[in-house]
Amino acid sequence: MATIVQYSRLGGPDVLEVVEVPIPTVTPGQVLVEVQAIGVNPIDSKLRSGKRPTPPIDAPRRVGSDASGVVLEVGSGVDGWAVGDEVIVQGATGAYASHLVLEPSTLVRKPSVWTWSQAAAVGIPVSTAYQALRSLGVGEGTRLLIHGGTGGVGQAAVQFAVAWGATVFATASPSNHARLVELGAVPLSYGDGLVERVREAAPDGIDVVLDGAGTDEALQASLDLVTDRSQIGTIVAGARAAELGIRAWSGGSPVPLTEEELRLRSEGVPAAIELASQGQFDVEVSERFPLARAADAQRLSEEGHTRGKIVLIP
Repeated sequence: MATIVQYSRLGGPDVLEVVEVPIPTVTPGQVLVEVQAIGVNPIDSKLRSGKRPTPPIDAPRRVGSDASGVVLEVGSGVDGWAVGDEVIVQGATGAYASHLVLEPSTLVRKPSVWTWSQAAAVGIPVSTAYQALRSLGVGEGTRLLIHGGTGGVGQAAVQFAVAWGATVFATASPSNHARLVELGAVPLSYGDGLVERVREAAPDGIDVVLDGAGTDEALQASLDLVTDRSQIGTIVAGARAAELGIRAWSGGSPVPLTEEELRLRSEGVPAAIELASQGQFDVEVSERFPLARAADAQRLSEEGHTRGKIVLIP
């Protein structure tokens, strides 16, 4: 039997149900993966709670999109994958599970440098960070401010930007400043006086802002620091982007990603793997929960103060 997590009504974490079902059957063009770890992302809770609008629920709905695991079976017509291959899963439907039947397009080879937990944690955060930074034109010499520098997306964004030659300033609570220094960023505390602290740390100014916090303070500071609003992007406060005249991707943005932005997202994990092979990209997993405690994992995620990533272990 396989274990899955599902919900039949919108609500808090307690609506999640852990259910035993038969191990799914592979059909032509698919592969069966035994899951080793599962990434918990904010979008999981937003969909479950109804904060992100979805169609009415007329059948139990599965949870999650990111995971890592081992190929158990390969369907006819599938090339390039074999039983025993270790994989990263991105864009799956119902990744909170012990077994998944998947299209080969959702798989990336897991590098040996990452643990199962690290590999499960990269899908959405790494793809989001890479696409946002590329869309904002971050590169050699860019002075970049990241709000929320020690979350999953924030840490990925810091590492990409540093690798590309940018000077990175990032906000976090003081207890997390050492992690930002370790990743190559100049740490800044959020709270009263943020704009002044940024200007003191970056006397030549800030060129680009990536907002991963979504607070009023972060958004106002961004507007105060960067005149060209096309150089400010948010991945959290998308619903306010048009009002503020800034750019937004996911995070509730009513504007779908363009084909170019989708292509950039697909490049994120391979780019991180390449940097990891050179010792330039680390994935921090802060909390691990058994799959049966998916509700507890989502509660912690919803608090919004977790450093790095939360994962589930089947």
